[in-house]
Amino acid sequence: MPPRTDKTTALRVAVLADSDTRWKWGALTARRLTAGAFAGPAQRVEISGLLLRGRATPTPRQLAEVGDVGIDAGRVREVTAVEFLHTVRNEGYDVVVLALVGGAVQAMLHGLAALRLPARPVVVTGYVGVVYEKLADGLLLRHGADVVLANSRHDAERFRAVYEGVGADASAVTEAALPFLGGEPHQPRQGRDTVVFAAQPSVPASRADRTYLLRRLVEHARLHPNREVLLKLRSKPGEHTTHIEELPYQRLAEKLPGQPPPNFRLVYGHMGEVLDRTDLLVTVSSTAALESLHRRIPTAVLTDLGVREALGNHHFIGSGLLTSWDHLDDGHRPEPDPKWLAGQGVAADGTYATAYDNARARVAALLAATRLPDLAPYYTPATATGYLPGILARHHLAPDGHPLPGTDRPRETGGVRGAVRDAVREAARGAYRQGVQRVAPVIRRMGEL
Repeated sequence: MPPRTDKTTALRVAVLADSDTRWKWGALTARRLTAGAFAGPAQRVEISGLLLRGRATPTPRQLAEVGDVGIDAGRVREVTAVEFLHTVRNEGYDVVVLALVGGAVQAMLHGLAALRLPARPVVVTGYVGVVYEKLADGLLLRHGADVVLANSRHDAERFRAVYEGVGADASAVTEAALPFLGGEPHQPRQGRDTVVFAAQPSVPASRADRTYLLRRLVEHARLHPNREVLLKLRSKPGEHTTHIEELPYQRLAEKLPGQPPPNFRLVYGHMGEVLDRTDLLVTVSSTAALESLHRRIPTAVLTDLGVREALGNHHFIGSGLLTSWDHLDDGHRPEPDPKWLAGQGVAADGTYATAYDNARARVAALLAATRLPDLAPYYTPATATGYLPGILARHHLAPDGHPLPGTDRPRETGGVRGAVRDAVREAARGAYRQGVQRVAPVIRRMGEL
C-alpha cells in the first residue's frame, strides 16, 4: 500500500454498518472526518460502503430514505464479517469506520488484529445517538479502536470515566458531534403549525404504552383541527432498524376506533426533510430531539409514561424539555435549558462547523504515523474468557480472531450458483423478519396466558 502521506494517492475509507441508522451515522462520519482531505486539496477521498449481513441489514428503500450521505446506495454491498476482513486485507484501506453494535465492533477489532497487516487502517467507531443504556458494556466492547467518537462533551466525560475506571487507555475518546445535524434554523411562518411525533422502534415496548401514545397523538389532532399532526415512522412492517419493532404503529393505527381526523397522517422519509416543516417535535427519547434542537425547533420529551431509564427520557433531565400531552394540548411549548444544551453537542450556537476539528486532527496524526501500534481491545481471551469467545463466534471468528474452519472462503458471486445463493439468502432473511415481527410476539403472548 502506498504511504499514507502521498498526496497523489486517494485516501481510501471503508464504512461497515449493520442497520439503516448506523449506515447514516457511519457514512456521514466518514464524510466529516475526511472533509478537505488530510494531505491537502490534491488528495482524493474514496469511500466504500459495506453492510454487515444480519437481521437489521437495511433494504434499498431504507437506504434511499436515509438521504444524501455522499455514497451511491447502488454501490453499497452486503458482506459477512469474514468477507469484510478479506476485503480489508485485499483493498488496503487507510481508514475503517465501524458503524456497528458493540459486539460486532469487538469482533471486527479482533478480526482486524488477527490479520497482522504490515500497514493497518485507522479504526474509528462511536454511537449513533444518545447513549442512555448499557454504557459500560457498549463502551468496553468498542475499546481498542483508534478513535471512539463521543457526540458531546457530556458523553466524552462519561466515556473517559468508564475506561479509566477499569484501567483501560482512554486516549481514543474524542469529542465530536452527531454527524447528521444540519438544516436551516426554524422560522415560524404565519398560518403554518405542524406537530411531528418521532416514533421509535422499541421505546416504549408494550402494546398498551404504544397505543396510548398513538391515541393521544390522534386526540391532539382532533383538538387542533387547523394543526397538521404527523406520525414520523422509521420503517415499514417487516423491515428492521437498529432496534426490533414488534408492534409497528401502522398496525396499531388500523385498530383504533373510528376514523382518524383528516389532519393526522403517517409519514416516512428523511428526518431532515420532515423537520423542514416541523413547528413542534414530540418524542419519548428519540435522537431526532437533538436534530430538532440543533435547528431551534420547539421540542418536547414526554413524561406521560414516566421518566425512566427503560424509556431513555431520563437523559433529558435538566433539559427543560420534559412535559406531557396534557400540557401540549393546552399549548405549552418547552424552552430548552442553555447549560444543558451546551453539553449535548447540539451546537445551536453556530459552533457545529468546528465540531469535528479535533477528530480530524487525531485521524490525520494517526495516518501520518510511520507505523500504528497493534490493536489492543480491553477484552482478550485471557481477561474475558467467558464472554469474548461467544461474541466472536457469532461472527464466525475463533477466540484468536481468525475465521472459524470452513468460513475462511470468499463468498461465490456471479453466475447461476451465486444468483441462487443470493435468492435463498434473501428469502431466509424475509422469513426471519416475519418470524420476529409476527410469530415471536404471538408465541410470547401465548406463554403469558
